[in-house]
Amino acid sequence: MRSVSLIKTSVTAAVMVSGFMSVVAADWTQWRGPNRDGISSETGLLKSWPEGGPKLAWKSAGLGLGYSTVSTSGKQLFTAGDRGESSFIIALNAEDGKELWATKVGKSGAPGWGGFAGPRATPTVEGGMVFSVDQWGTLVCLSAVDGKEKWRKEFTKDFGSSRPEWGFSESPLVDGKNLILTPGGSGGAIVALDKTTGAEVWRTKDFTDSAHYSSLIKTEIGGVAQYVQLTAENVVGVGVDGKLLWKAVRKGKTAVIPTPVCKGNLVYVSSGYGTGCNLFKISNANGQFTAEQVYENKVLQNHHGGVVIVGDSVYGYGDGKGWTCQNLQTGEARWQDKSVGKGAILCVDGNFIIRQEDKAGTIALIAASPDGYKELGKFNPPDASGKNYWPHPVVSNGKLYIRDQDILLCYDLKGS
Repeated sequence: MRSVSLIKTSVTAAVMVSGFMSVVAADWTQWRGPNRDGISSETGLLKSWPEGGPKLAWKSAGLGLGYSTVSTSGKQLFTAGDRGESSFIIALNAEDGKELWATKVGKSGAPGWGGFAGPRATPTVEGGMVFSVDQWGTLVCLSAVDGKEKWRKEFTKDFGSSRPEWGFSESPLVDGKNLILTPGGSGGAIVALDKTTGAEVWRTKDFTDSAHYSSLIKTEIGGVAQYVQLTAENVVGVGVDGKLLWKAVRKGKTAVIPTPVCKGNLVYVSSGYGTGCNLFKISNANGQFTAEQVYENKVLQNHHGGVVIVGDSVYGYGDGKGWTCQNLQTGEARWQDKSVGKGAILCVDGNFIIRQEDKAGTIALIAASPDGYKELGKFNPPDASGKNYWPHPVVSNGKLYIRDQDILLCYDLKGS
């Protein structure tokens, strides 16, 4: 139990001296990776895993309760967790998992029914700053070097937001000078803040949906940069000036969680609780955007483990169907398999790493191929909590990171 709001170690000085804050191409600085699409550009990794899985490089304990996964920058890792009566943003040394600092954000606890305690969002790190939101809607900006607070906002107080049943879950997006989030509400669902000061730059006055659980993305459609977001009511494209470019009505149920994925002018969304998936074609005619639904079905009804697009296929876990490869253009299933249970997915070096959300929390390596499900190795991580293994796997600088409540495991994917 930590009783102070800012905990630092002597390692902090070493961070500054050794250049921990330098960012390299293999960094995973935000939710779902460099492009928020669940795809890593790393190569030279193990093409199959030995029995028992890749080598465990280190194990770190003491992260607290929660479902935040990790982000990475240089030789630092960032995550969030509940410790005692407070939630914290935590920085670790990527080389050995030792804590560098921990900064108090707000109160701990479990919004909504079910007792799912702890932060849900993944910290975003950029320009020497760390941004994250706790389950109650406290947004903080911290120094990545030592964890000192630069500014904070309270969603309910500062934006008039209504907290979703299971708490605020969106991972912030940094775009240039701005920080983009979806607090929701009548004042504008999406907000842009000056990332240095926290001052409001704009809100989407013409888009006022309540927040759900999805994290928005930035893409370019029809030659126009925009943010794409999914709520319980709509899929939208919003310009970098906060103007609504297009909106497609798409009703979700209970909890709408997965991040949208895009390819060209195609926007794909999926959610659980019987809703399924939709593909929209977005067109731009002289600055006037339209959204046309290409299909709607339940081939890939993704609850919260996310989906990725590789080639002309969408991959992810479909409730009741198993791990699924779906034709992006037509919506038809190419293959489906239940060898590993429901969970999260990422793509790296021509393969997928999937993580089962229950039982032993199985981690598997499978081929990223439309030709069929092919397992290339799997293992059960040690010291499993037995709770929901919801944090997505992360690959950065040749390492695989697996968060399980209080514990973070680091595996060597280079085989060295």
